[in-house]
Amino acid sequence: MNREDIADEKLLPPPEYHEAWFAIPEIVKLGDPILRQVAAPITKINSETREIVEFMIETLEKARGLGLAAPQIGVSQRLFVYRVGEETQVVINPQILGMKGEQIGIEGCLSIPGLLGDVPRANELRLKGFDARGRPFVRKATELEARVIQHEYDHLDGVLFFDKVIPETLDWGNLDEDEDEEEEKEPEKPRHSHRRRRK
Repeated sequence: MNREDIADEKLLPPPEYHEAWFAIPEIVKLGDPILRQVAAPITKINSETREIVEFMIETLEKARGLGLAAPQIGVSQRLFVYRVGEETQVVINPQILGMKGEQIGIEGCLSIPGLLGDVPRANELRLKGFDARGRPFVRKATELEARVIQHEYDHLDGVLFFDKVIPETLDWGNLDEDEDEEEEKEPEKPRHSHRRRRK
């Protein structure tokens, strides 16, 4: 399978995944046009924004995922939340200031439950954005955190993980395994390459 052969309509779940596909209706699934839209910047961080953030965090916890972008709950705004470690991070109007290094690891998506594949990503990045209170920040992230940020950032540009997947690794997972349905899977340590990224 070539990357150009991977189309949204060709990735509908097999019958055994239908229950998982609809288990969390709050999360928009593959096929909804909002997942392919470029999200709009948030011009004012207010109580409505914070309500969206709260709902996203609750939904992320319910799904037991690592990250969730606003388009995945039907809101076309540049906002995502993620949790890698103890605290859930809120990122409003994110900008990736720079990336370096490489890693390859398995990814999935809460909007495409069960589909997995290896995706090359930068191993390190600097992230600029605003928190839920409108306070600016700049944060350095590496390895899994960097991967999750890139995955969620892509959602804001209408890009899904299988757009960047190594095609031959794309496959439906094993429902018999009792694993969380996460935004990114980490069944093994990412494979790193420190070659300079091509621009």
